[in-house]
Amino acid sequence: MAKKEKMKTPDWILEGYDSEEEYDKKKGVKKEKKSGKTFNLRRCPKCDSDEVGVVVGEESKGKWECRKCGWKGSDIKEDELTEDEFMKYLDEKGEETA
Repeated sequence: MAKKEKMKTPDWILEGYDSEEEYDKKKGVKKEKKSGKTFNLRRCPKCDSDEVGVVVGEESKGKWECRKCGWKGSDIKEDELTEDEFMKYLDEKGEETA
């Protein structure tokens, strides 16, 4: 059984904004709204593997590591996928879906 990752407090809350929309507007971020449920997929910037996790311990705030190639850093690749895109990704990867 895989370990669940802890949830991270969003930057817009940490920086004192009232909403994500307000934060994005102030930072100049334009997001494409996807309808329906979405999934965040984190991948290693070096080998493109999705086998990444948060580093726990001293001096590791915001650090990620790849279990496949050993890369460590904070600049993780993150994609937002629709449910259909995510299911297609899992099928191509060979994961069993219900």
